[in-house]
Amino acid sequence: MPRPGAHQCGTEATMDLIGGRWKVSLLWVLAQRPARFGELRRALSGITEKVLAAHLREMEGAGLVHRESYDEVPPRVEYSLTPLGKSLNTALEPLGVWGNKHLLRAPAVAG
Repeated sequence: MPRPGAHQCGTEATMDLIGGRWKVSLLWVLAQRPARFGELRRALSGITEKVLAAHLREMEGAGLVHRESYDEVPPRVEYSLTPLGKSLNTALEPLGVWGNKHLLRAPAVAG
């Protein structure tokens, strides 16, 4: 997690937390309900296990995601949003609305 004061503005700090192709999608999926690793992998078609595990660890370290490990056989681990993660997801909702509104008008981005 970035150290406080390391950013020029709040937007930069937020982008540092959600940078990466899959983090915003992970926030959205976990906002629906808690999920296990395999459920998240199936919900995010195209994500690799390595990237999913790395993103979950980073988001847990940033305080956005909670990892609950159950003492069962076989072991069960469930991921959910923390209050901080829920508030970030709420803050991102207007961006989703903007994206849906302007999606058809935006030019294709190369690369």
